[in-house]
Amino acid sequence: MDTWQLTDAPVVEAPDGSTVRPLGVLPDAASMARFELPPGAVSRAVSHATVQELWHVVGGSGELWRRRAADGHSEITVLRPGVTVSIPLGTAFQFRAGPDAALLIVAATMPPWPDTPDEARPEPGPWSPSTHPESR
Repeated sequence: MDTWQLTDAPVVEAPDGSTVRPLGVLPDAASMARFELPPGAVSRAVSHATVQELWHVVGGSGELWRRRAADGHSEITVLRPGVTVSIPLGTAFQFRAGPDAALLIVAATMPPWPDTPDEARPEPGPWSPSTHPESR
């Protein structure tokens, strides 16, 4: 049995450009992390090679674009606290934060995030990435 604290988690940059704090892992089953995107920021569009995710929005607001791998269907979902979304295996996705607050998401990744350079694959997305809008 393990216990983790958010304040003890390292801060790393995700392949999509968001800030990630790994929260915990169940070997061979799932991992959990907290993602943050600054106000007005737009992630890079990616798809995952081996993992799928469930996201739960805990703060801020924004939008999530997803494109299914199987048939190319795409949609944009409004993100706000209390919304949970799925990122099935192979789905291309991109997200952006609203202008007033950082977008905060807690996500479960199944199987655990492999931390390999080819896990997150670049994809074309609907928005121009800008993960540090305050530096423009």
